Amino acid sequence: MVDCIIQARMGSTRFPGKILEIVDDTNPSLQYTINQLKESKFLQKIVIATTKNSKDDQIVSFAEKSGIDIFRGDSDNVLSRYYECAKFFSFGSILRVTADCTLIDPLIVDKGASLFLENDYDYVTNTSPRTFPDGNETEFFSFSALELAYKNAILPSEREHVTPYFHNNKEKFKIHNFSHDENISHLRWTLDYGADLKLIKILISKIQTRPIHMTNILEILKNEPDLIKINQAHKPNEGYFKSLKEDDEFIRKSGS
Repeated sequence: MVDCIIQARMGSTRFPGKILEIVDDTNPSLQYTINQLKESKFLQKIVIATTKNSKDDQIVSFAEKSGIDIFRGDSDNVLSRYYECAKFFSFGSILRVTADCTLIDPLIVDKGASLFLENDYDYVTNTSPRTFPDGNETEFFSFSALELAYKNAILPSEREHVTPYFHNNKEKFKIHNFSHDENISHLRWTLDYGADLKLIKILISKIQTRPIHMTNILEILKNEPDLIKINQAHKPNEGYFKSLKEDDEFIRKSGS
């Protein structure tokens, strides 16, 4: 079995407070993320890892009302937050999910989990390369791999985004990427912008079954292709690419 850490904060630069935006009559986006994950066959405990910033007190209140465990750590060093959270809860196998994955498909989670648990991998992901729609990112890793990254990561991007150290040091880890049979990574139902929220609300209103699966969403988009245009202007990993620029500045200043 695997334990899940959802990273969440209110201070998104692109869409502040997005994860507590209401996406149906009563439920915030973060509740959907949790509900979707609870449908996984392989997840034991779900923890929200937020920051110590006062504005994230709202996330703590949400977690307490929802009966979800909470951990508070560094706001910028998310790698540290994950490591300290995993250590605190004694997690051995970890799924990393970002709180903006409102409609993450538990079937995709289960596919990654089974690959991770049934093989001797340190890190299993579906993001390298991407073939699934944005909003279905799953990353599984062992605590020992996380600890190695925590103790050795130096670049700003490696500490802000948790898993880049794995990708930058592939020789140190047993890594596996699983793919969809068709590359549909141009689609997105992650929550980064107001346009994303608009699309997610529409999808939730049109799909009656729970949990919501990728196939349900693809069927809607096939029948109503104009919906894709709502948020197609935005691309994946915009925050990560910003961090890569910070890496360049870090390397320049260090004289490396």
